[in-house]
Amino acid sequence: MIGALCGFARDLTWAVVPQDTRDVLRLSLLDWVSVASAGVEEPVSVAVRDMVLAEGGVGRSYVFGTEARMPARAAALSNGTTSHALDYDDTHFLHIGHPSVAVFPATLAVAEQVGATGQEFLEAALVAFESSCRIGAWLGRDHYEAGFHMTATAGCFGATLGVARLLGLDQVQMRAAIGLASTRASGLKAQFGSMGKPYNAGMAAAGGVEAALLAAGGMTSDRDGLASFAAGHAGADVQGAFDGLGQVFVTEAVSHKFHACCHGIHATLEALALIEVEASEVTAVTVTVHPRWLKVCNKPAPDTGLEAKFSYRMCVAMALAGVDTGALSSYSDANCADEVLCGLRDLVRVEGDADLADGAARVVVSCGDEKARTAGFDLDQPMPIEQRSERIIAKSGSLIGAGAQTVRQQIKGLEKARELDGFVATLGAGLIN
Repeated sequence: MIGALCGFARDLTWAVVPQDTRDVLRLSLLDWVSVASAGVEEPVSVAVRDMVLAEGGVGRSYVFGTEARMPARAAALSNGTTSHALDYDDTHFLHIGHPSVAVFPATLAVAEQVGATGQEFLEAALVAFESSCRIGAWLGRDHYEAGFHMTATAGCFGATLGVARLLGLDQVQMRAAIGLASTRASGLKAQFGSMGKPYNAGMAAAGGVEAALLAAGGMTSDRDGLASFAAGHAGADVQGAFDGLGQVFVTEAVSHKFHACCHGIHATLEALALIEVEASEVTAVTVTVHPRWLKVCNKPAPDTGLEAKFSYRMCVAMALAGVDTGALSSYSDANCADEVLCGLRDLVRVEGDADLADGAARVVVSCGDEKARTAGFDLDQPMPIEQRSERIIAKSGSLIGAGAQTVRQQIKGLEKARELDGFVATLGAGLIN
């Protein structure tokens, strides 16, 4: 298993990557830049950024929110945290994690450090993306249900392999890097709804950079670190998780967020959008999802905007009232205290059904004596690349304004870019507002 992962990380060639995979990876990069840029003033982003700026160091890598360059590990920590601060980034349900916020901060930081080309950066990011999702699938649902945040755990391993590729590590060094990551990877679901959750993403990105850099410097570790990690962290050793590695690319199945809340609520909101109803007519709403989400995003009466992002009842109330669930400003303390929204919130009941898929939801809306209206939605249903692109471009424009088109063009040209200076300069040129 570890040998296959190391071989994949070293030997992947861009020529074998399907066009749809390339397109989705570029869209995820645009989405990541957009949510990171929009999240720079979040309190958790400021706290982590101020810390790494105060520490200083040899600056080689870009950090969102400042003109100062920072060491790669510090940049990864800050950018990983910042890009997950809004909880508006992509999710992969193969392992219930957020790949981009661990993958891109780590690989971009080190790609700048080593002077990688645009294609080399994209290749490393794809290695990290695929590896984190596959390792998360291998760790299994038992790992997640035990309380571990896969964005932080599987994400750290993926980031390590992506960075190891950029550093040109051999098989022995890569094994050492994975072993070091196994003692570094951490993050708990108990942090959901707090600033600790985005910090988990930053830790994963920084941990991946650290593990690979130390291995490159000759540090050794447990050769079976991944298995040791699984044994101590409720890993299930799920068979088939690595089938087709390097030939079948799971990146294409990533789910992008079009609502600024926990991804576990998105299928519910998409299903609700299929039901035409006036809020004043609603007498009851029943939301049915897989039971595992009841522990993640079912805060019954949130008091803060951050908590509202993890509340089925409040998100449904906002959608019924015509509040834009894709707008960051909708998740506010004021809305949590709004009398009308609280009244609608209290009409919502949330139930679990283990027969539903992770990304699926069923919504039933009752209106007095009328027949109840029902709709369902499954996020795992493939979204045509044209529709996905259109929605991500619109989201990017709403988050970063006039800079979105420029960033998009830079990303489009990355495969042929001899260096990353143009792309990175775009991020720091004041085009993003």
